[in-house]
Amino acid sequence: MPSTAGRFARRYSDPVNSALANAVIIGALVLAAAGGLSTLLDRPAGRVLQLGAVIVQALVLALTVTTIAAVIGGDRPEEAATFAGYGLTAFALMPTAVVLARMEPTRWGSAIIGGAALILPVLVLRLQQVHG
Repeated sequence: MPSTAGRFARRYSDPVNSALANAVIIGALVLAAAGGLSTLLDRPAGRVLQLGAVIVQALVLALTVTTIAAVIGGDRPEEAATFAGYGLTAFALMPTAVVLARMEPTRWGSAIIGGAALILPVLVLRLQQVHG
């Protein structure tokens, strides 16, 4: 049976860094709003949306690195395969969306980036829930 300190550390540890996760969520929602507005204005995905996607991806990369460091440090998720699936999807989502948006030079390219940015907060929240 784990000690009280061990249970406390397990219960209140934060492998999916909350501040960083919140930054990813806020950044992704801002990017989704920009993508939606660009779609409504009938504009293709321009440099601003692509730069926003790069910034959000940098935040996702930082979140991924801190999460991997926590897992290596011994803070293992209960459902490792599900956790890894959400993590890999979150990591690959924005680059894939940017590639697809560049292939679609109409307003739907903006919709692709906006839609991917709407999915990302859900993935981050699920990462927190699955680990926790």
